[in-house]
Amino acid sequence: MKYARLSKEQLEELHEEFINFLAAQQIDKQEWDLIKKHKPEVADQEIDVFSDLIWEGVLTKAKYLEHYSKNYIFLFSCDEVYMQTIIIKTEENVDFLTRNGLEWLSDNLFTNTVEVQKGHKVFPGDRNEEIFELIKQGAILSKGELFEQMISILE
Repeated sequence: MKYARLSKEQLEELHEEFINFLAAQQIDKQEWDLIKKHKPEVADQEIDVFSDLIWEGVLTKAKYLEHYSKNYIFLFSCDEVYMQTIIIKTEENVDFLTRNGLEWLSDNLFTNTVEVQKGHKVFPGDRNEEIFELIKQGAILSKGELFEQMISILE
């Protein structure tokens, strides 16, 4: 398995897609029920393959990610070859995971209490695997509004 198995909730959300996936392999509901009952390891393999297909599609389309922690915000913009990064950090006693912390940031962005750094790098390995690692570390996919706002402010 290249990525991670989808959770039960995710699989339930993608029920129709999973049915189509099985149908493409000429597996109907009756046969699927037999596989689950008598060959659970084969059922697990099918779920793993489906999970990787879904992840691959999501990661290929991924353009922006955000990762928030107490004193840091990491913003990422990913294209095919490289990733741009904006890091916003403070040593102040605020929490960017809260609404108050984000409001504080808005009020103090251009003060000495907030440091903003820009960077970029070429993906050292497989682009989608690199993005998946960020997600495993807590990054979330986004529409990139904050990244684009910050780029326009910084340029």
